[in-house]
This record gives sequence, structure tokens and C-alpha cells, in this order.
Amino acid sequence: MKIYTRTGDEGTTALFGGRRVLKDDLRVAAYGTVDEANAALGLARAELAREANGGSSAELDAELAQLQSLLFDLGADLATPEDARQRGFIRPVDEHDVEAVEEMIDRYTAELPELRQFILPGGSAASAALQLARAVIRRAERDTVALAREEKLGAHVVPLINRLSDLFFTLARLVNVRAGTPEVPWTARRPVRGEREP
Repeated sequence: MKIYTRTGDEGTTALFGGRRVLKDDLRVAAYGTVDEANAALGLARAELAREANGGSSAELDAELAQLQSLLFDLGADLATPEDARQRGFIRPVDEHDVEAVEEMIDRYTAELPELRQFILPGGSAASAALQLARAVIRRAERDTVALAREEKLGAHVVPLINRLSDLFFTLARLVNVRAGTPEVPWTARRPVRGEREP
């Protein structure tokens, strides 16, 4: 089987159910951005494996692998128009997915010190990759909200994306804390001479 099909050479792609749309369609943008977040999670896993050098990151790696599969489910949900959804092409994301993400957030937050100031993405490479995943999934949320104004989506799609951004932020902090890597605080920029205070 060849990796190229030539079916998209005119700038269209197929959704689940067979309908073809332009590649800049809102639906394609939404699931494409979820795919970008998934790639950032893959980068985070690779960095964690490199940083661990055989250490005890297997539990977190397994959780990230499950999250990558969940992002694939989410992307499939977004790639499925309402008519194809009714024909059972995919398993839509549901309230159990949202609850599972909330449980992870609560469990890992219990390990973290209280956050008293804004922090910048950084610290370890794995943490920075998780912050990248957070920023990308926020963009997916914006794309999905725009799509939801035009087409009907599953009831749990936007809540799940919203929780995922909170989870990726929590995980970014977690890997720094577990590694003993200080978080990077945001320092407000001081006005230069002659510049007016806001």
C-alpha cells in the first residue's frame, strides 16, 4: 500500500462517511490541530524517556500513551459529520472521557505545590513539550468553537478539549517537580525610561 493516494491533490480530503471537503474546512482545521497536540505529546514522551535514563517514568509514559489514543478518538469524532455519526462510524467521546481527564488532573495536582504566580513554559524539555501541547490544544478549542457555530458536534467534544488543556498544564508542572527542576516564573516587564506605565 502506497502512502500517497493523490486523492487530495485538488485540495480536498474525505471525512468519515465519505463526504469530501476542502482542506481548509473548519472541521479539518479542528481535527488537524488536535493532531498537532498529539505530536507534541509524542515529543514529550520522547523527552521524558531521554531524561529518565531508565528511571521511573513508566507510569507517566503509560498515561501519556493513553492520552495520545484519546486524542486520536477526539480527532475521529471531529472528523465525523452528524450524518456519519448516526451511522456509527466511530465511538464518540463521552462524559467518561471528560471524567477520566478530571480524575488525572486532581490526582496529579495533589503532588504539586500551590501555584502563587504565573509561570513560563520551560524548565525541562519534557515540560516545555507538554506546555506546547497545552498551547496547541487551546488552539484546537478555538477552532472547534468556530466549527460548533456552523455544525452540530458531540456534547462532550468542547468540554473534553477544555479539560485537556488543564491536564497538559498540570503535567508540565508535574514533570518539573518530579525532576527537581525549578519552574520559570513570569516577571512583569518594567517600563523603560520615558515609557508610560500602563
